[in-house]
Amino acid sequence: MTTAIRAHTREVLLALQAEGIRPDWVQVGNETTDGMLWPLGKASVSMPTYASFFRAGYEAVKSVDTSLQVMVHLSNGYDRALYEWNLNGLKQAGAKWDVVGMSLYPSVSNWRSLTDQCISTLQWVVSQYQTPVMITEVGMPADQPDTCYSFLSYFKRQLNDIPNFRALGIFYWEPQSYARWNGYGLGAFDDSGKPTRALQAFREP
Repeated sequence: MTTAIRAHTREVLLALQAEGIRPDWVQVGNETTDGMLWPLGKASVSMPTYASFFRAGYEAVKSVDTSLQVMVHLSNGYDRALYEWNLNGLKQAGAKWDVVGMSLYPSVSNWRSLTDQCISTLQWVVSQYQTPVMITEVGMPADQPDTCYSFLSYFKRQLNDIPNFRALGIFYWEPQSYARWNGYGLGAFDDSGKPTRALQAFREP
């Protein structure tokens, strides 16, 4: 399996390179909260196997371009215990990464507390591993744009206070989704397909 991961990762990156496309970051897996490629790579069953899969992706990326930043991306940024378990397990099994990605999908009623908990997790990651952190996914119901604006503005201010620019920024997922496209209601466009006030937070310092 690790051979297949290396080969596929290299193939994709070389194809991009051939088209003149160079990513800044490469994420190995998506929200690998309990590993990847189940059942073999399920972290709660076999952390070493999960780590070997992640390591194969990391090595493949670096074999194409050593300057590319490799990310490990987990869900529920408010759950520090999850990050301690997953990242410490990866590290102990010999895996490496350059950036830690976090997802955070709070509700209208708990966004403040979950954001504060996420900042605490972020601070732990930076202190423990001296690697930058990126908020790779956030979202809130599209019909609550004012609350989402408050959430994003608050989150940005907290991230700006992280020393040494270790917090790289926030990505919204999936902002252009509107009218509950495919059942997804956490976009930042209204039902007419126009951006809501939520996105204004990204235009402000």
